[in-house]
Amino acid sequence: MKKLALHWKILIGMLLGLVFGFIMLQIDGGRAFTEDWIKPIGSIFVKLLKLIAIPLILASLIKGISDLKDISKFKNIGLKTIGVYIVTTVIAISIGLALVNIMQPGDGVSEETIAKLTETYSENSSVKAKIEEASKQMDTGPLQFLEDMVPDNAFNALSNNKLMLQVIFFAIFLGISMLLIGEKPAKPLKKLFDSLNEVVLKMVDLIMLSAPVAVFALLANVVVSSDDPDILYALLKYAGVVVLGLVIMIVFYCILVATITKKNPFWFLKEISPAQLLAFSTSSSAATLPVTMERVEEHIGVDKEVSSFVLPVGATINMDGTSLYQAVAAVFIFQALGLDLTFADQITIVLTALLASIGSAAVPGAGMVMLVIVLESVGLPPELLPIGLALIFAVDRPLDMCRTVVNVTGDATVSMLVAKSVGKLHDPKPKEWDDNYEAVK
Repeated sequence: MKKLALHWKILIGMLLGLVFGFIMLQIDGGRAFTEDWIKPIGSIFVKLLKLIAIPLILASLIKGISDLKDISKFKNIGLKTIGVYIVTTVIAISIGLALVNIMQPGDGVSEETIAKLTETYSENSSVKAKIEEASKQMDTGPLQFLEDMVPDNAFNALSNNKLMLQVIFFAIFLGISMLLIGEKPAKPLKKLFDSLNEVVLKMVDLIMLSAPVAVFALLANVVVSSDDPDILYALLKYAGVVVLGLVIMIVFYCILVATITKKNPFWFLKEISPAQLLAFSTSSSAATLPVTMERVEEHIGVDKEVSSFVLPVGATINMDGTSLYQAVAAVFIFQALGLDLTFADQITIVLTALLASIGSAAVPGAGMVMLVIVLESVGLPPELLPIGLALIFAVDRPLDMCRTVVNVTGDATVSMLVAKSVGKLHDPKPKEWDDNYEAVK
């Protein structure tokens, strides 16, 4: 009997989670039961993925660089990666702006809906926290994000998942230094990181065994903690524009895969689908990173020396889905509040969203923080800022789930493009969790 593929198991788990969540909403005490007994299963799964994220980045990036034998190759990979990420982000923002200007979802929002949303969310502690975080970001200097990338204590960086860019910097610095001391002195350290890399990838395989149950728990909790359905319906047109833009981005990635790498785009989506489904369930590119790396390396065939740099960097600075959402949300808020945006303002949105996607990389809840920065850059009055965020806060979680899928798909696509350009895209060699089980049983 043929074993059911992982992406089908995860999809079944998601559907069952949605059904279970809706059933629990109809039962007295169902929400409390879900939060007490179901939610922890999903939380443990996400914690396990975050647990191995930094060891995986450290080991795979150092292994990838030390395998290069030539620093100029790393420079080539790095420049291509950053260049392609910037281009795809600009395209994503432009698609968002085009759709929101054509469909104008903000014109259909009634004053009653605006008043209800303002009353419900403008004093929300999460909204206030995002505004405060964005204010801190805007008060920093233009090169602050570069300064923040350099750790003053490697062990402190390695102990904090929010400092992913600092871990990447340290790993690159260590990997290049290993190259420069020569193969013989670096050999013991290289063996250590090679072995650590294999162990952590096996941990990914083991964690993924529980993925179907975990996404069931995650989706069930999302459903029972959802907001007022009447408010969600009022924002359906806005959410539809965002989702349409995200779908167009997925199609754009598939075109790139088909034309540049000459791979079947449906095969690409099938192989990356477990990472996409986890991205949807967790709303976190960083938590999904170990799975994305495993799928791209073993199931798509991108060489480790490319994936180990492109994917961790992408998880922190490449936010195509989030950037597209910024563009749609910013214009939607102006439309709903009856304010005008000039063409120059919309160019400002493109530039600010691009810079914010890099500068806000390590900020918790980066999407909403980036949006505050974008709104202030185009002159939304400070007194209207809480109202603007309140307009979109109700549907932020489901849209966050969708845009994270696009973020992860974009990272995988760029890794394929860069690998193809440097001759590092080969036939996939998938590994299973029990490959060595018979030997140790």
